[in-house]
This record gives sequence, C-alpha cells and structure tokens, in this order.
Amino acid sequence: MQFSEIIGQHDIKTRFVRSVAEQRIPHAQLLRGQEGVGKLALAIAYAQFICCENRHETDSCGLCPSCIKYKKLAHPDLHFVFPVIKPANKGSVVCDDYIADFRAAIIENPYISVNNWYARISGDQKQGLIYSNESEEIIRKLSLKTYESEYKVMIIWLPEKMHVNCANKLLKILEEPPEKTVFLLVSNTPDEIISTILSRTQHINIPKLTEDDIVLALLRNSEIDITQQEAVNVSRIANGSLLNAFSILSEGDENKQNFDRFVMIMRLAWQVGNRKDHASLKTLKKWADDIAASAVGRERQKNFLTYSQRMTRENFILNMQHPELNYLTTFESEFSSRFSPFIHERNVEDLMKEFALAERHIEQNVNAKMVFFDLVLKVIMLLKR
Repeated sequence: MQFSEIIGQHDIKTRFVRSVAEQRIPHAQLLRGQEGVGKLALAIAYAQFICCENRHETDSCGLCPSCIKYKKLAHPDLHFVFPVIKPANKGSVVCDDYIADFRAAIIENPYISVNNWYARISGDQKQGLIYSNESEEIIRKLSLKTYESEYKVMIIWLPEKMHVNCANKLLKILEEPPEKTVFLLVSNTPDEIISTILSRTQHINIPKLTEDDIVLALLRNSEIDITQQEAVNVSRIANGSLLNAFSILSEGDENKQNFDRFVMIMRLAWQVGNRKDHASLKTLKKWADDIAASAVGRERQKNFLTYSQRMTRENFILNMQHPELNYLTTFESEFSSRFSPFIHERNVEDLMKEFALAERHIEQNVNAKMVFFDLVLKVIMLLKR
C-alpha cells in the first residue's frame, strides 16, 4: 500500500517520510485515533516505504520486489498481530491461524472495522482477543534475522485487545527491540492499553478526516452512486470517519438497526412511565432479552449503547435549538424532531451515564439480560423527569 492510496492525512504522511529520510525511525510508535481515519492503512504504507528498494521523494515506488510483496501483505519481514476469536473446540490460537483471512480482509478494505473483522472470522460476533501465547510468537519472529529488507516491521492492530500476560511479556522487547526492528501499534482506544506499554511507545495522534477528504473519497468510489450534495451531507454526519460515511450510505446496515432499537426502547419506556402501560413493560422485557441474546453478541451490544449515547446527545442539542451542531441522518432527524423535547437538562446527563455504565458492564462480561433490563427500568424513570 502506498501513501497515495490513503485518503487525506497529509501531515502524518509527511512526518513518516521525513523520519525515513532523516534515518530517525522510532522503534515503537502508537498510531492512535478514532476508527475509520486510516490508521492501519497508514501503518502499512509507512512499513512499505521503510522497506522500499527504490523510494521516491514522498512515496514508495510500488514496483520493486519489496513493494510487490507488500501489496499482497506477504513480505517475509512484515508481521501482523491482531485480535482473534478462539474456536470452542481449540485449546490455543495465534494470529497466524487467521493470517490468510486477515490479509484478504485488509486488501479488500484497509479501513475495515473491528466488528467487520470479527464477523468475518466468527458469525456470532464474539469479542476478539490477542491471547497470552501470542507473545511467544512475537518474540520468536523478531529473534530471526531479516530475510530481504533492512528492517523487520511488526504491526499490532488493536493492542488494547491484548491479554495482560501477553502485554507484560512484550515490555522488554518493546523497550529494547532487536536492531532494525520497528513496532507500529494501531489503536482505536489507547486508554485501554496498559500504562507500561503506553510509556514505551511514541504516540502519534491520527486526526479525523476532513469533510472535503470524505466527500472526495465518496465521489471517487465507483461502487457508490451519490450526488455532490449527498456526499457533502454524509461527510458532515460521518464526523471524520470514512467507516461512518460508508455505514450511513449502506442500506440495512447496523446503524439503521441500532436506530430502530433506540426508537423502540424510548417509545416503550415513555409509554410505561407516562401511561402506566403494562403491556409495553412486558414488551420492554422481551426487548431486553432479545438484545441480550448470544446471537447478537457483545460487540453489537456495545455498539448499540455507544449509538444510544450519540442519539441522546444529538437530541439534547436539537432541543436546545442548535440544529447547526446536529449530526443526524434523514431518518434520525425525522424521529428526533418529535422526540428531542423529552431530552433536556434534567435527564440528559443521567441518561448518558446509564448508557455508558451499561456499555462498561457489557465490556466486563456482566450478565447481559440483567444489564439491559436494569437499563430500561432506569430509562423509564429518567424520561418521566
């Protein structure tokens, strides 16, 4: 992958190019930022530029043997670590068990979301993990001499998913890696990485994409039929993430499903609290049981709770009569125009706290049925304020 294939992020590309030109490549770097801004793509393009045999002034050549192998993500001195899901009938698993799937997924879409990756390797949307035994594989690979390039590059996608035992075993090699070894860690939520890993890496904040960058990417995508004005509207709502933009455009996507769930919980909760509708309470109990089902999976459950926090915030802003600050799709706007008066200064903060608390409990593997039914009871009370 070349820098020219990546949307926007010109300052970051310049920084990477300069580090190679000045021969000042930090041995451990953490690329941090929200999902969908191109962090993984940047890491791969950076690694390709480092190993390119005929670099141009601002990009890899794309034609040398090294670049050709990088295009297939199959260079012998390029290594990947990423979260995987252990099959129920298998004692242990390492990333190399899934490397063919990972390469195919990244070549297909270098902006892949973690949920799409989990769905690709496991249909039940379980949470992935970089298991403790992966540390032995990392140390083994980096102890070998380089095969073809001057540098070995280890890209760790989502180090926040790393088992604490694995992370602790990597501390020494991160601090004192073998010569000509580069670690590139790519994180969506760096606050979840253990502090000893954070302290051993140079942090690089990858900013949100500009609206102009997203508009250009949408208009250039031959698979999307979109007008200039539609692209502008989508880019504004996407909040700097290309993944968000594609999600908004995708029919029947998870965003629409989360919207339907949010509408249902809010309507039923209001009816129970204000009309004493016991039938709606039974429906809410069933709603809680349905979303808590294992078939939904904890990643989707967390996504819904994150989405609910966004919708709560957007409705409060709308109620405060600041539509210029709203980032809502057409169907969200139609609902919010009627619903927003119910989100006000007396309940918005507590609603946000309850959704965030539920998300944290799901992350900690608390019983999902209890989490969601407790949540709906609290929403009932808060909408009555």
